[in-house]
Amino acid sequence: MRLGVLDVGSNTVHLLVVDAHRGAHPTPMHSEKAVLRLAEQITRNGDLSRAGADSLVRAVESAKAAAARLGCEEVMAFATSAVREAKNAPKVLAKVQEQTGVELQVLSGIDESRLTFLAVRRWFGWSAGKLLVLDIGGGSLEVAMGRDEEPDLAESLPLGAGRTTRTRFQHDPPSRSELIATSVWLEEQLAPLAKKVAKLGEPDRVVATSKTFRSLARLTGAAPSASGPHVRRTLTDTALRQLIAFISRMTAQDLAQLEGVSASRSHQLVAGALVAQATMRALSLEELEICPWALREGVILRRLDHSNGADETVGGSARLDLVDGERAR
Repeated sequence: MRLGVLDVGSNTVHLLVVDAHRGAHPTPMHSEKAVLRLAEQITRNGDLSRAGADSLVRAVESAKAAAARLGCEEVMAFATSAVREAKNAPKVLAKVQEQTGVELQVLSGIDESRLTFLAVRRWFGWSAGKLLVLDIGGGSLEVAMGRDEEPDLAESLPLGAGRTTRTRFQHDPPSRSELIATSVWLEEQLAPLAKKVAKLGEPDRVVATSKTFRSLARLTGAAPSASGPHVRRTLTDTALRQLIAFISRMTAQDLAQLEGVSASRSHQLVAGALVAQATMRALSLEELEICPWALREGVILRRLDHSNGADETVGGSARLDLVDGERAR
């Protein structure tokens, strides 16, 4: 079947179209995104602005048209931290559904962590043993660990690259005092997580996913995306430390010129690197392996696991079978 997954994140609205069936490897057929930066359009009272809501409606309508044009049988549409934390999320989601017919399901941070872990487990297989998975998004940091497809530990912390940039930095590039203070603050925020992870013992494999980690790995010498998804890519603590010393002195405009850094995310690269470094140090990690699959693939895989005709479909949008999934009512 041809499936579409629509990911409404803190920075972008991303449509991924795949051909897949239960038990098969999902084959990407099309990918497109719109840069909305919804997390930056939250007003002082915590609402998503009217302009932000209108841009979301337009982006969802465009993605829906693209999915129909490409022959998608279903579109699984979900939103993460930016929409999840907006006080007016129920009204925004109702507006999206009324004007586009698409029902966005709001994923909790724990949902994100579990689904990303599922994707990584399927990519590496059972031979990977006990997995420790890290994912830095725009609004949050997800960490999961376990031996099975459901992790024993699934955590979500408000330490995303975009959020850290907005709340900790006032200068571009960040001042030295901002860098030092942020590193100390991150160490404090991650201490409770480190204790939880330590209780589960040593992981057999440590994996990182998503755009922030991929960009950092590329900047430290990992193969470009053109080399294909099966090339082994890593990020080491030593290389990351050297990279931070370099990029922390550059403006967002200059960072956008670096290979592997998108203009829409360059402003949050330094903060993402600090979060990555602090997490690796808190968990005593010297090296991470980069996985090409992340949350969107996890959503697809979960849908395929339940492709027995029992799923509820509303207006062409499939609902996800999740434990902690939230939905505006």
